[in-house]
Amino acid sequence: MAHEKSKSCSASDLELLHRAAALLREGKLVAFPTETVYGLGANALDAHAVEKIFRVKGRPSTSPVIVHIESREAAPAFVVNWPADAEKLAREFWPGPLTLVVPKRECIPDIVTAGLPSVGLRVPANPFALALLVDAGVPIAAPSANRFTELSPTTAEHVRKSLGNDVDLILDGGPTQVGIESTVLSLAGPKPTLLRPGMVSKEQIEQVIGKIEIAATPPDGAHPSPGMHPRHYSPRTPLTLYLPTTGRGAYLWRTRPAGSAQSVHMPAEPAAYAAALYETLHRLDEEHLEWIAVEPLPDEPGWAAIRDRLMRASST
Repeated sequence: MAHEKSKSCSASDLELLHRAAALLREGKLVAFPTETVYGLGANALDAHAVEKIFRVKGRPSTSPVIVHIESREAAPAFVVNWPADAEKLAREFWPGPLTLVVPKRECIPDIVTAGLPSVGLRVPANPFALALLVDAGVPIAAPSANRFTELSPTTAEHVRKSLGNDVDLILDGGPTQVGIESTVLSLAGPKPTLLRPGMVSKEQIEQVIGKIEIAATPPDGAHPSPGMHPRHYSPRTPLTLYLPTTGRGAYLWRTRPAGSAQSVHMPAEPAAYAAALYETLHRLDEEHLEWIAVEPLPDEPGWAAIRDRLMRASST
C-alpha cells in the first residue's frame, strides 16, 4: 500500500491521479476523498474488484455500495430508465451529496447492489474525485473507507488507521467538507422513498419533486441502501445519548456544558456540526475515555441526518 498526499487537484497531481486511475482499471482498491467522507473505491463494472471492498471492510453482502459517476449525463449508461424525477434532482443537486437509487443495467454486477435490481448513483462534488473518475474512465463503486460499522473517515489519516495495508493507494485530498454520508433516495419503486437521511434534506428534495416517503425498518436480507443497519458509524469508545454520572468521558455540547473530563463545544448550526462530528469522534477515540456523551440535538429537519448517525452509533 502507498500513502500519497495531495491537497488539491492541481497540475502536480496528474501523475498521482494517472496512477490511481490505472490501479482502478487493473482491479485494485483506491481510497479517495469526496465531499462527504473518504471512499474505498473499485471499478464498479468489475465484480472481482468490488468483492475486495467487501472483504477488506468486513462488509456483509446484504449491504449495497454506491456507484460514483463523473456527470449527470453519464447516468443513463448504467440504468434501465432514467426517471424524470431523477433528472430534476440531478440537475438541482449534482454534483453533491445525494444518491439516487434507480433500476440498473446488467453491466452493474449484482455484488454492487446486494443482488437487487437497482443501483445507487451519485456525482461527487469534489474536484479530486471527479478528476479520478474522468481519468479512470469507469464508474467507481465506493462505500466509506473504513471497517464495517466503524466511524467513517474524513481524512486520509483516518483511512490509514482503519484499513492500513489493505488498500493499494490512499489519495490525500485533505479533510472532507460535508463530513457525513450522502442522502439516499430511491426512485426504483412506486413512490420516491428516502432510504438514508443526509445533508440534502427531505424538505429540499420535496421542493423539487413533491412529497416523498420515508423508508420503514429495512427487510431481512438485502438492504435497499447502505447505512440501514441498526448499528453503524460507531467509535470504539462507547457513545451515549445521555450524560453518565460516573467514569471519565467527553461531552459534546452545543448549548450547555456539563461535568466531564473533556468538554467539547460543537458548532451551533447543522452543516458545521456535521462537518466536525466524525473528526471529533476520531480524535476522542484516541483519548482512552470510558464514554463519549452527546447533548440532545434539536428535533428539526436540518438535524435529521446527524441524529440518525448518532442514534446508530450509540451503544445506549
